[in-house]
Amino acid sequence: MVRPDPFLQSPRELLLLRHAKSDWDSGAATDFERPLARRGKRDAPRVGEWLYREGLVPARVLSSPAQRARQTALKVCKALDIKKKDICWEPDLYDASLAALLGVLARCPATARTVLLVGHNPGLEELLRHLTGGEHAAPADGKLLTTAALARLEMPDDWSHLEPGCAVLLTIMRPREVA
Repeated sequence: MVRPDPFLQSPRELLLLRHAKSDWDSGAATDFERPLARRGKRDAPRVGEWLYREGLVPARVLSSPAQRARQTALKVCKALDIKKKDICWEPDLYDASLAALLGVLARCPATARTVLLVGHNPGLEELLRHLTGGEHAAPADGKLLTTAALARLEMPDDWSHLEPGCAVLLTIMRPREVA
């Protein structure tokens, strides 16, 4: 029996995407129902197009079911030709703590090499700092993950054991940086 060379297998990656810009003046009855603003509707497809150009089509998409995250995930996935039925709407991602986010990732199948997680701050930034050991200087605006920002991380081989500092931050992409 020939065993596959582990060095030829692509690394496992996590794509953390904060929802795109939401419309605070929409008149939504609750925070959960707040939709995307015009800028958010423009930026979300840009993220999907960038992922497509980079060859980063996720095997698994997990999204908060909150309206602004849902709209973001749908627009990103449309650019990636991922069907709505293939998005996992995870209630635990709305207003999520670090423990909740780690729990959602722990439920990912071992076969998922690339996972896209669409969620909210401050939880996503807390997860990013946990996974990378927190060695990031705050940008001038004070936020690592502004709206529609995407962090790309190289991950260990087990989604259920994500210790502090286990991942390597490859890049943080913001839609305004994409042509």
